[in-house]
Amino acid sequence: MHFKLIIALVEDAKTDVIMDAAREAGATGATVLNQARGEGIQAARTFLGLNLESQRDMLMFLVEEHMSRHILESIASIGDFESNPGAGIAFQIDVEDAVGVSRQVSELSKAVEDQL
Repeated sequence: MHFKLIIALVEDAKTDVIMDAAREAGATGATVLNQARGEGIQAARTFLGLNLESQRDMLMFLVEEHMSRHILESIASIGDFESNPGAGIAFQIDVEDAVGVSRQVSELSKAVEDQL
């Protein structure tokens, strides 16, 4: 079984909604790193030297490759990434190998067989 790692950088207020959407699309779990910071095309706004940017979370989903695009699109849709600048970003990376995922493999095998 081959995996992809989906990484989403989102406003912390949307973390739970995006996690729910990813799970509905087939993700079996996630790792969340709180208090991420970043900057897009425009520099962060400041007021008297204090940043006005919202807090970000980094969500990481290890998913089966056949399900990855659907999960990625679900995350982007529910997060409103394309139509709302600064709402977030998500991307996927190929994973060469993974250990500790035997339980997920047995669950995912059934789901992938149904899709193929």
